[in-house]
This record gives sequence, structure tokens and C-alpha cells, in this order.
Amino acid sequence: MTDSGLDAEPGSPEELEQAAAVFTSVRPRLFGIAYRMLSSATEAEDLVQEVWLRWQTTDRSKVVNPAAFLATATTRLAINELQSARVRRETYVGPWLPEPVDTSADPYLGAERGEALEFAALLLMEKLTPNERAAYVLREAFDYSYAEIADIVQSTEPAVRQLVSRARKHMTSERHTPVTAAAQQELLTAFLNAARTGDMAALEQLFAADVTSLSDGNGRHQVARRAVVGAQAVAKFLTAMSWFWEGVETRLTTMNGQTCAVLVAGGTVYGLLAIDASDDGIAKVLWMVNPEKNAEVSIPV
Repeated sequence: MTDSGLDAEPGSPEELEQAAAVFTSVRPRLFGIAYRMLSSATEAEDLVQEVWLRWQTTDRSKVVNPAAFLATATTRLAINELQSARVRRETYVGPWLPEPVDTSADPYLGAERGEALEFAALLLMEKLTPNERAAYVLREAFDYSYAEIADIVQSTEPAVRQLVSRARKHMTSERHTPVTAAAQQELLTAFLNAARTGDMAALEQLFAADVTSLSDGNGRHQVARRAVVGAQAVAKFLTAMSWFWEGVETRLTTMNGQTCAVLVAGGTVYGLLAIDASDDGIAKVLWMVNPEKNAEVSIPV
């Protein structure tokens, strides 16, 4: 038996079957890494498929640790993909927000921890360098050792510690401690009620002073193309768009590990609404209404 655990004849149906079994066993982690790196379920799926194709053509008899090999391949491809994805996003119309992923069923993520999945965290990670993001994801979400991360990103352990430290400082300096899941759901429900009725005073009371409303529609008709910032400005914006709620239902669901509201119009999904909140109130209102990015958003029964 080789170190990789693949003891069948190289290239035989049995050996390929063993290779597939190894890949399938670690696929949830690979997707979890790729999604946190790219903030896109679609791009993460494509990347994991590319890793599978490479695994098939790899001389697996020389792979000592298949799980480490596959995680390394996934991370390095994600670093490269993230660089090109950021170039593509420069032509995006209006604010860009992460692509929602269904974590209620958790078919792929397989995370040991839920870190770096919520929309606000993914948004903050967009400001990290690709290597900082990789080191942070591997450490915080999957508890890789600094030595393991150094091997994956082709760096030294001290350098990786610096990467993780810088990433943590950025993540904590720009985001207050989130409220509990129960409090977040309460705030979301209160926000929906106030927005529906156009209650400007109630909205302002829910907001942190520096609240930001971001709408991702990539040019969709009647979708704001600029961020709205400040409690009064966001409250005025929402009061002015009271027309939006006519014929729109809201149903609570779980996406990216947090309670969100599915916006339903004419019996179909119009978009997804999420908030990020701390003890200071709602800090971000995120409207994800680009149809191409809402493939995993379904209407809750």
C-alpha cells in the first residue's frame, strides 16, 4: 500500500474509484475553503471541479497526504482566482455583495466552525490581500496550524503568523462584536416591519449611527447603485422607497449561517435581505437582488 492509501493498480478502475472516494471525503472542506476565499458558490463549485480534474491526472502514488494535497491545490487556485475575480468586479454595476449560499442544509460547506461565512465577514475579507485571506480562512475556519498554512501558501511560519495577525486586526477593527442569533433575528423582523410601514423614527432607532445600505443588482432596474450611509440618510431612503413593498412578501430563511429574509414578488424570488448588527444597532443592510447570484435562494415552505 502506498502512503496515499491507494493500493490498486495505477489507472485501473479500482484505483480511480479509490481516488474518487478520497476526493469525495474531503470535498466539503474544499468547497468551504473555496467559498470563503471567493464569496461565490458558483465560482467555488467550478474551482472544486478543477481540483477534481487535476486529482485525476496526478500521480497519486507519490501523494503522502491526499487531504493536505487537495486543500493546498484548492487554496492556491483560489488565490489566483481571487486576483482575477477582483479585476472582473471592477466593471460591476453598483455595489458588489457575496453570493448567498445555503448553510441550513449544509450540503457542501462541512466547516468545523462557522467563521468567515456571514455576509459582513465576507465583505470585510474583500479588503484583505489574497494571501491574508487564505491564511485567515485556513486558521479561523478550519484550524490549520501555522506550519501547515505556511506549506500551503508557500511561505514561512513567522510570515504566516503576521498574515493572520493583520487579517484579524482588520476584521475586528472594522466590525463590532455581532449580536446573538436571536437578537439579530429580532432586529431583522423589527426592521422589516418599520421599512414596510415607512416608520422613519422606528428605523432610525434600529440603526447604528454609521449604518450603510448596500444594494447588489448589477444594474437591475430600480436598484440603488450607490451606498447609502448614515442613520438618517438610510431611514429617508427606505421611507422614500415604500412603494417597493407593494406585492412583496418576506419569509425568513437561513443563508450563510444567519437569518435572512427572502423577498418574494409574484410568487418568485426577487432577492435576499440580510442585516449585520451589533450592540450599537444595525450596521449594514444588504440587498442581494442580482438574479444571477441568487441561485441557492429558494422560497421557504
